[in-house]
Amino acid sequence: MTHDHNASFRRASRACLAAAVLALAACASQPAPPPSPPLTPDTPAQMVAYIDAAAGDGAGELNVQPLRSPEVEDLRQRADRLRGQGHLLDAAAALDHAIELVPDDPALLQERAEVALLLSDFERADGLAARAQSLGPGVGPLCRRHWATREQVALVRGDGDAAEAARVSMAACRVAPPPRW
Repeated sequence: MTHDHNASFRRASRACLAAAVLALAACASQPAPPPSPPLTPDTPAQMVAYIDAAAGDGAGELNVQPLRSPEVEDLRQRADRLRGQGHLLDAAAALDHAIELVPDDPALLQERAEVALLLSDFERADGLAARAQSLGPGVGPLCRRHWATREQVALVRGDGDAAEAARVSMAACRVAPPPRW
Protein backbone atom coordinates (compact mmCIF):
# COMPACT_ATOMS: atom_id res chain seq x y z
CA MET A 1 0.00 0.00 0.00
CA THR A 2 2.89 2.34 0.69
CA HIS A 3 4.14 1.81 -2.85
CA ASP A 4 0.76 2.78 -4.34
CA HIS A 5 0.56 5.78 -2.03
CA ASN A 6 4.04 7.01 -3.09
CA ALA A 7 3.23 6.53 -6.79
CA SER A 8 -0.02 8.46 -6.37
CA PHE A 9 1.81 11.22 -4.52
CA ARG A 10 4.41 11.47 -7.30
CA ARG A 11 1.70 11.63 -9.99
CA ALA A 12 -0.13 14.35 -8.04
CA SER A 13 3.12 16.28 -7.53
CA ARG A 14 3.91 16.08 -11.24
CA ALA A 15 0.40 17.22 -12.10
CA CYS A 16 0.70 20.21 -9.75
CA LEU A 17 4.10 21.07 -11.19
CA ALA A 18 2.75 20.83 -14.74
CA ALA A 19 -0.19 23.05 -13.82
CA ALA A 20 2.15 25.61 -12.26
CA VAL A 21 4.39 25.61 -15.34
CA LEU A 22 1.37 26.09 -17.61
CA ALA A 23 0.08 28.93 -15.41
CA LEU A 24 3.46 30.66 -15.52
CA ALA A 25 3.66 30.19 -19.28
CA ALA A 26 0.21 31.74 -19.65
CA CYS A 27 1.31 34.73 -17.57
CA ALA A 28 4.49 35.14 -19.59
CA SER A 29 2.60 35.04 -22.88
CA GLN A 30 0.34 37.94 -21.89
CA PRO A 31 1.47 40.97 -23.85
CA ALA A 32 2.69 43.91 -21.81
CA PRO A 33 0.35 46.86 -21.95
CA PRO A 34 1.40 49.31 -24.65
CA PRO A 35 3.30 52.35 -23.38
CA SER A 36 1.30 55.51 -23.01
CA PRO A 37 1.66 57.86 -25.96
CA PRO A 38 3.83 60.92 -25.34
CA LEU A 39 1.99 63.99 -24.12
CA THR A 40 4.37 66.36 -25.90
CA PRO A 41 5.33 66.81 -29.53
CA ASP A 42 8.49 68.69 -28.50
CA THR A 43 11.93 67.62 -29.66
CA PRO A 44 14.67 67.14 -27.07
CA ALA A 45 16.14 70.53 -28.07
CA GLN A 46 12.74 72.18 -27.47
CA MET A 47 12.52 70.43 -24.10
CA VAL A 48 15.90 71.82 -23.04
CA ALA A 49 14.84 75.29 -24.23
CA TYR A 50 11.76 74.92 -22.00
CA ILE A 51 14.01 73.92 -19.07
CA ASP A 52 16.16 77.01 -19.66
CA ALA A 53 13.08 79.24 -19.69
CA ALA A 54 11.59 77.57 -16.61
CA ALA A 55 14.81 78.08 -14.65
CA GLY A 56 14.84 81.82 -15.24
CA ASP A 57 17.71 84.01 -14.12
CA GLY A 58 17.14 83.76 -10.38
CA ALA A 59 16.80 87.52 -9.92
CA GLY A 60 15.12 88.42 -6.66
CA GLU A 61 15.29 84.95 -5.15
CA LEU A 62 17.52 82.73 -3.08
CA ASN A 63 20.13 81.12 -5.35
CA VAL A 64 22.76 78.77 -3.92
CA GLN A 65 25.95 78.38 -5.99
CA PRO A 66 28.63 75.80 -5.14
CA LEU A 67 32.35 76.53 -5.20
CA ARG A 68 34.14 74.51 -7.87
CA SER A 69 37.68 73.41 -8.53
CA PRO A 70 39.34 74.86 -11.65
CA GLU A 71 39.54 71.37 -13.21
CA VAL A 72 35.80 70.76 -12.79
CA GLU A 73 35.00 74.25 -14.07
CA ASP A 74 37.18 73.61 -17.16
CA LEU A 75 35.32 70.36 -17.83
CA ARG A 76 31.96 72.13 -17.48
CA GLN A 77 33.01 74.86 -19.91
CA ARG A 78 34.36 72.27 -22.35
CA ALA A 79 31.08 70.35 -22.16
CA ASP A 80 29.14 73.56 -22.76
CA ARG A 81 31.24 74.37 -25.85
CA LEU A 82 30.88 70.83 -27.18
CA ARG A 83 27.15 70.87 -26.58
CA GLY A 84 26.87 74.18 -28.45
CA GLN A 85 28.77 72.64 -31.37
CA GLY A 86 26.42 69.64 -31.42
CA HIS A 87 29.01 67.16 -30.12
CA LEU A 88 26.67 65.72 -27.53
CA LEU A 89 28.51 62.47 -26.84
CA ASP A 90 31.73 64.39 -26.22
CA ALA A 91 29.87 66.83 -23.97
CA ALA A 92 28.45 63.88 -22.05
CA ALA A 93 31.95 62.40 -21.67
CA ALA A 94 33.35 65.69 -20.32
CA LEU A 95 30.51 65.94 -17.79
CA ASP A 96 30.91 62.28 -16.83
CA HIS A 97 34.58 62.99 -16.08
CA ALA A 98 33.63 66.01 -13.95
CA ILE A 99 31.07 63.87 -12.09
CA GLU A 100 33.79 61.29 -11.38
CA LEU A 101 35.74 64.08 -9.67
CA VAL A 102 32.72 65.51 -7.79
CA PRO A 103 29.97 62.86 -7.78
CA ASP A 104 27.50 64.77 -5.60
CA ASP A 105 27.44 68.13 -7.39
CA PRO A 106 23.78 68.78 -8.23
CA ALA A 107 24.63 71.30 -10.96
CA LEU A 108 26.92 68.84 -12.75
CA LEU A 109 24.32 66.11 -12.48
CA GLN A 110 21.68 68.45 -13.86
CA GLU A 111 23.88 69.51 -16.77
CA ARG A 112 24.47 65.84 -17.55
CA ALA A 113 20.72 65.18 -17.30
CA GLU A 114 20.09 67.84 -19.93
CA VAL A 115 22.68 66.33 -22.27
CA ALA A 116 21.01 62.93 -21.73
CA LEU A 117 17.71 64.55 -22.67
CA LEU A 118 19.28 65.95 -25.85
CA LEU A 119 20.49 62.42 -26.62
CA SER A 120 16.92 61.12 -26.11
CA ASP A 121 18.12 59.04 -23.16
CA PHE A 122 15.02 59.87 -21.14
CA GLU A 123 15.50 57.30 -18.39
CA ARG A 124 19.01 58.56 -17.67
CA ALA A 125 17.87 62.18 -17.83
CA ASP A 126 15.18 61.50 -15.25
CA GLY A 127 17.50 59.52 -12.98
CA LEU A 128 20.19 62.20 -13.05
CA ALA A 129 17.68 65.02 -12.48
CA ALA A 130 16.14 63.10 -9.56
CA ARG A 131 19.56 62.53 -8.01
CA ALA A 132 20.51 66.18 -8.53
CA GLN A 133 17.23 67.28 -6.99
CA SER A 134 17.80 65.09 -3.93
CA LEU A 135 21.28 66.58 -3.41
CA GLY A 136 20.50 70.20 -4.29
CA PRO A 137 19.34 73.05 -2.10
CA GLY A 138 15.69 72.74 -3.17
CA VAL A 139 15.41 76.41 -4.16
CA GLY A 140 16.27 78.66 -7.07
CA PRO A 141 16.84 78.17 -10.78
CA LEU A 142 18.72 74.90 -10.38
CA CYS A 143 15.79 73.42 -8.45
CA ARG A 144 13.44 74.46 -11.25
CA ARG A 145 15.77 72.86 -13.81
CA HIS A 146 15.56 69.53 -11.96
CA TRP A 147 11.78 69.57 -11.86
CA ALA A 148 11.40 70.88 -15.42
CA THR A 149 13.57 68.00 -16.64
CA ARG A 150 11.48 65.51 -14.71
CA GLU A 151 8.30 67.12 -16.10
CA GLN A 152 9.55 66.77 -19.68
CA VAL A 153 10.47 63.11 -19.17
CA ALA A 154 7.04 62.45 -17.63
CA LEU A 155 5.43 64.02 -20.69
CA VAL A 156 7.51 61.80 -22.99
CA ARG A 157 6.38 58.79 -20.96
CA GLY A 158 2.75 59.89 -21.28
CA ASP A 159 2.43 60.31 -17.50
CA GLY A 160 0.31 63.43 -17.02
CA ASP A 161 0.04 63.00 -13.25
CA ALA A 162 3.83 62.91 -12.78
CA ALA A 163 4.20 65.91 -15.11
CA GLU A 164 1.69 67.89 -13.05
CA ALA A 165 3.40 66.92 -9.80
CA ALA A 166 6.73 68.12 -11.25
CA ARG A 167 5.13 71.46 -12.27
CA VAL A 168 3.82 71.94 -8.73
CA SER A 169 7.25 71.11 -7.27
CA MET A 170 8.90 73.47 -9.74
CA ALA A 171 6.73 76.35 -8.52
CA ALA A 172 7.80 75.63 -4.93
CA CYS A 173 11.46 76.26 -5.88
CA ARG A 174 10.93 80.03 -6.01
CA VAL A 175 11.93 81.39 -2.60
CA ALA A 176 12.76 85.00 -1.80
CA PRO A 177 16.14 85.62 -0.21
CA PRO A 178 16.23 86.43 3.50
CA PRO A 179 16.05 90.15 4.30
CA ARG A 180 19.36 91.95 4.68
CA TRP A 181 19.62 94.28 7.62
